[in-house]
Amino acid sequence: MPQNTVVKKKPVVAKPFIKWAGGKGNLLQKLEALLPADFDDLKNVTYIEPFVGGGAMLFHMLHYHKCIKRAVINDINPDLIRCYQLIADTPEILIDRLSVIENNYYSVEFPARKEQYYAYRDQYNSEGIHPDERAALFIFLNRTCFNGLYRVNAAGKFNVPYGRYKKPLICNKELIMEDHQVLNSVELIIRQPGDYKLVRQNLSKNHVNFVYFDPPYRPISVTSSFKEYSNSPFGDKQQEELKLFCDKLSNQNCLVMQSNSDSKTENGESYFEELYVGYDIQRVLAARFINADPEKRVKLTEVVIRNY
Repeated sequence: MPQNTVVKKKPVVAKPFIKWAGGKGNLLQKLEALLPADFDDLKNVTYIEPFVGGGAMLFHMLHYHKCIKRAVINDINPDLIRCYQLIADTPEILIDRLSVIENNYYSVEFPARKEQYYAYRDQYNSEGIHPDERAALFIFLNRTCFNGLYRVNAAGKFNVPYGRYKKPLICNKELIMEDHQVLNSVELIIRQPGDYKLVRQNLSKNHVNFVYFDPPYRPISVTSSFKEYSNSPFGDKQQEELKLFCDKLSNQNCLVMQSNSDSKTENGESYFEELYVGYDIQRVLAARFINADPEKRVKLTEVVIRNY
């Protein structure tokens, strides 16, 4: 390479600051195509995401759709919500703490990092640590644990084993600051972690309200199960409650979109086609990367449920 050649760094684009099971990064273009046809012609939109997770859809929507003037997010995971609060308001606090953790982790020779990982995991699972410290440890564990999973045991303790990555990027300062800029481009309301129904209190009277749901997916079959999001179950009763909540939002003229599995009933019928009678249901192919064996990572159909 000539000495005077300048290598241009690719611009950092706002995207999830953590890995997240069921994240929508590989489905964004398909979800984009299923937005209302006149979405960008709307003057003022409030975007609401009650199960924000890693935020792939959130960052995509805020980056590409300037009609969004206000955003409301929520999630059941308090440490995840604290991360969003820090990135939105005081990203330097999170960056400083992550830098310390990263330097400590890299100062240990690779074979011994396993012990360092479990020491930090024990600290995360301990009582009484500051919420900002827990948020930083939450990101550290996400970047260094096996396959980026979030899983807790019956006691609510994080129990994912060590991931054996040689050089994980723990403190991504550029991405955190880019996410900060995007989150600050709108009026952002971060609900306290808990019931997704709380976001209904933040519907705008003067905006078009667009609500995107990405709840814990219903198992594809009666024998499968997936509970990496939290230690709280989200079974058929909760799916049915969510449907009733979507009905209430529809009655308030909200635009509603939901992603879920293409799950079957015991009779082999589509669970969500039976549940969401009267809604538009489209199927999309999605690659799922939870399995550690690349050969077992397959594409599955998911449903996108819309009230428009």
